[in-house]
Amino acid sequence: MAKSDYFGLGYLISVILAIIPVTSWICGAITRFGEGKIIAGILRLVLGWNIIWIVDLILMILSKHILRLLPI
Repeated sequence: MAKSDYFGLGYLISVILAIIPVTSWICGAITRFGEGKIIAGILRLVLGWNIIWIVDLILMILSKHILRLLPI
């Protein structure tokens, strides 16, 4: 099974987590903080419940990765 963005979980589990807005918001922020991207994690906490959620869902289904808004 191919690994996906949320904590190295499987693709199907990551898509299920991405479908639910609250878990997508939390998992996206934790993933970014875990990568050492503090600013990106904070932005996910502030902005991750709207457009970013929809884009994350689409990207998770198509490319198995969440949106990388800031590379820093």
